[in-house]
Amino acid sequence: MAKFKKNTKRSSGAISTASLPDIVFMLLFFFMVATVLRTEEEKVKVIRPEASELYKIEQKHLIRYINIGPPQDKRYGTEPVIQLNDQFGEVANIQEWVAQQKTTLDEKEQNKMWVSLKVDKDTKMGIVTGVKQELRKASALKVLYSTSRRDRTISD
Repeated sequence: MAKFKKNTKRSSGAISTASLPDIVFMLLFFFMVATVLRTEEEKVKVIRPEASELYKIEQKHLIRYINIGPPQDKRYGTEPVIQLNDQFGEVANIQEWVAQQKTTLDEKEQNKMWVSLKVDKDTKMGIVTGVKQELRKASALKVLYSTSRRDRTISD
């Protein structure tokens, strides 16, 4: 019978790193495409009211936000103001803002646009009613109220 010797001097092959840059760039492109960056800065303080019956919108690209609340910067006062995108606006500017926001969507999705009102819980309803009236005039009839979750209370 033949004897088998164990070859201890055999070295293992080196790991090929030729495809490593390809893998790194694929991961980089994946995260660049999958990441959504916040595009507007909130200039008003909004402490959202609580609600137990909530509805989650699946197509978030159709939602446009109007923030209503006291400004974070005290130079602008303490009364609630309206924030349209990154700037303060008036109730009279809302129809123009809606028309401009609809142009950012595809033509077939323009009538599906939702307007989400992020309103501070201490804001009076007068300013909110004015905003809703202007939205109605601008044919933006799908209105959401942004809230925070509250557990449902069961009454006996």
